[in-house]
This record gives sequence, structure tokens and C-alpha cells, in this order.
Amino acid sequence: MVANVSAFGGRALKQIDKLGPAASNAPISGIIAAVDHGRSKEGLIPLWAGEGDLPTPEFICQPANMAMLGGETFYTWNRGIPDLRQALARYHQRHFGTANSPDQHIVTGSGMQSIQLAIQAVAGHGDEIVYLSPAWPNFPSALGIAGGKPIPVELSFDGKWDLDTDHLASAITPRTRAIFVNSPSNPTGWTADEQALSDILQIARKNQLWIIADETYALFHYGEGRAASFFDVMNDDDLVIFANTFSKNWAMTGWRIGWLTVHPDLQQTFENLIQYSTSGVSQFLQRGAIAALDEGDSFITKQVERAASARDLVTSALASTNRVANSPPDGAFYYFFRIDGVSDTRQAVFDIIDGAGVGLAPGSAFGPGGSSYLRLCFHRRLDQLEQAMDRLCKWIREN
Repeated sequence: MVANVSAFGGRALKQIDKLGPAASNAPISGIIAAVDHGRSKEGLIPLWAGEGDLPTPEFICQPANMAMLGGETFYTWNRGIPDLRQALARYHQRHFGTANSPDQHIVTGSGMQSIQLAIQAVAGHGDEIVYLSPAWPNFPSALGIAGGKPIPVELSFDGKWDLDTDHLASAITPRTRAIFVNSPSNPTGWTADEQALSDILQIARKNQLWIIADETYALFHYGEGRAASFFDVMNDDDLVIFANTFSKNWAMTGWRIGWLTVHPDLQQTFENLIQYSTSGVSQFLQRGAIAALDEGDSFITKQVERAASARDLVTSALASTNRVANSPPDGAFYYFFRIDGVSDTRQAVFDIIDGAGVGLAPGSAFGPGGSSYLRLCFHRRLDQLEQAMDRLCKWIREN
């Protein structure tokens, strides 16, 4: 038996050498490396992943369960069932004041697939997409796997994260096909105001570029109402693709369901891309998504209020160490912070896991401008978060 395993291992190495570049060049996630290091540690408080600790509420689960038991388990509309696309139109009308039709919305198998489809639609091999960094690593990695070239434009930090739009404009080349904008941002919490979005839109118009707008956290905003959106500044014919997900607003990370909002003329194109990837999202899951959209506004409000209290707790705790660059995020639910004297954040997260029993993500996983930072997801119940901060702040003071 041992000989067979050893022989198989030898063959596997040769098989790896035969893989295509898309698979061979897929990078290891720095976030997952931290998770793998600490996931089995007893008593660890995990603040490394981009999700809260609440399970999906019953008002969403029940209609999905009933639909599954009722036989809604067959192939369905590639672009999403009409009832869900109508619910998406109602949701956007309610929260963004946009008079839109169901034909603008396409259901996808996660927010990640929404981004992948947007990349496929606007860029080919060797094409460039400019994005703002530090950034969620899945976007530049997905573009690289697809044969494109991600071009980072670093946000500046001087007590607060900020975008220099002149810097953004200077990154545009003849190979640029799109600008990717995540606001509110994972991991920094940077949140564009209407003027910044309008400036980005003008750059895109001038250069005839697409904008891929990831507004996942638009409702996780700690100012008045939701965050500013490209919906507030764009015209109907602007080249904007919105990528979104059910994961964050409604505690549905494990459902793997999202959506795209595009010009109606692009419906068939995206349906074709879905047909040749996943062939659509399970119909019973879509029933739960309808309930999330139509009945979930109060749940979102409570989640944001809870996250705001958590943000205040983390802000106060980290400030008490006198070793942390302190910038409470304007949106999303991450604290992206720097500890004086800590430069190797990949090693630091391993040390914090082992020494403090708290799981963080290394800033090095988030690209240029992030390597000296750590990301903490504070979207958890306050008693557990308070325990985590006691442990973490003790580690910061002693190391």
C-alpha cells in the first residue's frame, strides 16, 4: 500500500507539469493560508473571513426548503427565475431609487461568479483592468487566471484611506478595458462619495472603458443611509456592470447566489456565459433569495446597527494599545490596521493565531499598499468580539 501511494505521488507531480497556465498560475490565497493554519485550534476566535456569525434567518430558509420539498429541483432559467428578477427590480427601486426592469438583472452562482462573468464579458487575454488597492484578492487573481492583467492603483493613507483620481487616470493605457471599483471597500472600508464616483465615471467615459462596480457593501454604511452608488451618477447608456451578492446583507455566504445588473441589451450575452459555466442557480435557492429581498430590510438594518457597535468596540480597543494606526471604516465590516513595528504580516497572523487564539487575515494578501496591515472582520456578537480584542490587545502590548 505504501509503495502504491508513493508511486501515485510521483505520477501526480508529472501531471501537474502538464496543466495549462490558468490552473498552474492560480495563486494560493493568503487568507486561506491563515485559515488552514488555525482552523483546528481549540478556542480560536475566527475573525479572518468576510462573514458574520449569524446563520441565515428562518424567513429566508423556509421558502427555500418548501420549494425544494415541493419539487423545484429541475433545470431552470439560466438568467434567473422571473419572480426573483422582479424582486431584484423592487429592491433596487426601494434602495437606489432606480426605475429599472427585471431585464436588467441576472442571477448568478455567487458574487464571485458575477465578477468572473463581468471579466469574461469585457476583457480578453492580455487586456488590462485597473483596480483600487489594497483589494479583495479574488478580483485580481480571477483576472490573472483568465489571462488578463490587473493594474493596481494604490489608495493613500494619511489617517484615512483616500483615492487620487489623477493617479487613477494615469494608470490607463491602450490595453485598459475596464476599471474595477469596490466601494465600500474590502478590506479598507474606503467609501467613495458621489464626487469620487462621478470623477471615476468621467475617466471611464473619456477612455471608453467599462466600470465593474462591486457594491456588495452599499447598505453596510456608517453614515446617513446607504453609501453613494454609481446608480446616483450614471446615465442609462454608461458602460457600467454591477456585481453583487446575497452573502453579506442577508447572512447567506454558504448559499452561493448573487446577481448582475446590466443594460437590458446584455441579457442574452450573460445568459450565454451562464449556460456554459453553471447553467443557472438552483430554483429552490432562488425562492429563498426572493424572501431575502422582499422581507429582509429590517434584518439588514439590525445587522448594520450591530456592526456599528462592533466597529466602535474595536476602534476603542485598538486605540488603547497606542501601537495601532487607527482609522474606523466608513463602510463594510472590516478593520484594516497597522501595528507599529510589525512588518511581516503573514508571519504575524500565524503568531497571533498561536499566541492569542485570534484569527486575522494578513494584509499581504490584499495586494500593493496592504502588506504592512492586518484585516479583522468585526461582524460578530459583541461578547465574543470583546474577548477577541482582550486577547489581541494583550498580544500587541507584549510583542
